[in-house]
Amino acid sequence: MSDMTEYDRVDFFRDDAFVEDPFPYFAALRGECPVRREPHHGIVMVTGYEEAVSVYNDTDTWSSCVSVTGPFPGFPVPIDESVGDDITDLIIAHRDELPMSDQLPTLDPPTHTDHRAILMRMITPKRLAENEEFIWRLADAQLDEFLANGRCEFITEFAGPFALLVIADLLGVPEEDHPRFREMLHDRKHQSAVGGLEGELTLNPLQFLYDEFTTFIEDRRANPRDDVLTGLAQATFPDGSVPPVRDVVTVAANLFAAGQETTVRLLGAAMQIMAERPDLQQWLRDDPSRLRNFIEETLRMESPVKGDFRISRRATTVGGVELPVGTTVMLVNAAANRDPALFPDPDTFDAERANARQHVAFGRGIHTCPGAPLARAEAVIGLTRILERMADIRIDESEHGPADARRYRYVPTYILRGLTELHLEFEPAERSSEGA
Repeated sequence: MSDMTEYDRVDFFRDDAFVEDPFPYFAALRGECPVRREPHHGIVMVTGYEEAVSVYNDTDTWSSCVSVTGPFPGFPVPIDESVGDDITDLIIAHRDELPMSDQLPTLDPPTHTDHRAILMRMITPKRLAENEEFIWRLADAQLDEFLANGRCEFITEFAGPFALLVIADLLGVPEEDHPRFREMLHDRKHQSAVGGLEGELTLNPLQFLYDEFTTFIEDRRANPRDDVLTGLAQATFPDGSVPPVRDVVTVAANLFAAGQETTVRLLGAAMQIMAERPDLQQWLRDDPSRLRNFIEETLRMESPVKGDFRISRRATTVGGVELPVGTTVMLVNAAANRDPALFPDPDTFDAERANARQHVAFGRGIHTCPGAPLARAEAVIGLTRILERMADIRIDESEHGPADARRYRYVPTYILRGLTELHLEFEPAERSSEGA
């Protein structure tokens, strides 16, 4: 494809044509106009960095109620000239009819402010520091499961269980319950993907989390202990009121689910880049402090969340483009992070890029991913241990093909960006001393 006429024939939201490589499409959109309507669902694609950030930061004009649904199923009632020039009241009246309307990313102030306050009680600097000690131990334990084999499928053998158990520990799930959480939320999911345990895999992961955390929170409110779950159970809204158990449970479950998915994709992308670049592996081993910027550049190049959605409460202008009331936009993080206006030579991975951290992979504004510090810590610790304990990391060509004809599969959605599998070969290295 060479121009937007050809690109417009493909439905970005329904077809798989851009799953493997959406970046030429995003560049073509931005090249024509960084605020451009796609023809199939009427979604305005915001692909420019400055334009996307302006929307993220303007919560007076833009509602997040469609954040995770976008064009499907659309707003519950028609929005036309008859609705007036401000649909704030319409959004309030109908937002609960939208899927996942109780999830933090879809909430607007003041409800969002209250719920995020609960969430921030879970991820205080003190709690993150305690969690970090567990992450070091977990990284080694996870590597111990397959290191002697000299090969692994990285997503299911390391990234998936690692990210899941880090979140479990952060939220205070008792360590004796970790195996059950892993079995229900990771192992069964993987077995389902390969056709196992049919009939037993009707599990709704969110419902499992709701049930588990409801039990935890109700128990800690009735029988307080000196643990993280008790702190969560006793968290209050900013005005001092005690939130319903359901609100606390929803926030905890949302952090659990969202934190896993994005971290798994980040780790997968980082390992893919390293395995394709032996020179980068050695460069990082020579100075492990370089890992932090390497991770930021990975987030910029391979944003785990391709984009986010907003709907305009009233008519507005973005990037000089007039948009009517009720316009749904997709803030395309993956495109904004390759905007040449901010990132020179944006399609080249530059581990020393000076402004890599300016990416919007974690969003921006009041909905900036609250788990971003945790994701960064997981990546630094996990990759540090991997570089210490795995030498000569390379792509398994029997699974992914030779260097000039790689075969990778990506999550087939318009929201997430990430590998479904990453088969690696490596030489086990001597175990290092404990990290801290």
